[in-house]
Amino acid sequence: MPTYNEAGNLPGMADALMALPLPGLRLLVVDDSSPDGTGDIAERYAERHGRDRMSVLHRAGKEGLGRAYAAGMARAVADGARYVLQMDADGSHPVDKVSALLGTALSTGAAVTIGSRYVQGGTLSDAWGAHRRLLSRWANAYAGTILGTRVRDITGGFNLWREDALRAIDLASVDSAGYSFQVEMKFRAVRRGFGVMEVPIHFEDRTVGESKMNLMVQLESVTMPWKLRARARR
Repeated sequence: MPTYNEAGNLPGMADALMALPLPGLRLLVVDDSSPDGTGDIAERYAERHGRDRMSVLHRAGKEGLGRAYAAGMARAVADGARYVLQMDADGSHPVDKVSALLGTALSTGAAVTIGSRYVQGGTLSDAWGAHRRLLSRWANAYAGTILGTRVRDITGGFNLWREDALRAIDLASVDSAGYSFQVEMKFRAVRRGFGVMEVPIHFEDRTVGESKMNLMVQLESVTMPWKLRARARR
């Protein structure tokens, strides 16, 4: 769970995750030196829930969501995780669907299990206006068409990864620093022949704080599918 200025959201998310009846579940918070003290809050909650169940990876500064996810995933794999779930700290990803993602992965053998907004049964927050809904659907259609993955929610960030898939993808070589990390990771998995399943979720609007999306992140999201396609052809 990457964090940057999520002091208002992290406590509730940490408590909700730690309350799940999943033996062996561990939470790794990857904090990019949040000015609002999120890293310190994460440390206090790690003490509360036990260091064997929750830990914090502190990074020197903000380098982008993709870099934070890659660092956290690499640490989880190195620590022996069989499955690695990536989810945001802002409350948009439903904690009560974590068990469903794991159950689907175990029952189907899927290497990537996506909490999907865009398969049958998936829904979006009523707080999302028409423009935001259209932009999100366009981004998925844009990346999916260019890359030909047939993944309905290729831009989504609520994903469960099997350990061997993460090793095969080679996290250290992933180029994306921002939100296009989601697209690049799924494309790499599909290219390597790993099975993908999508589980419908309700995607809520963030609880507290502001989105980290900026112009540079948007530009990377537009150009990255073309870079991935060109690289694949070579």
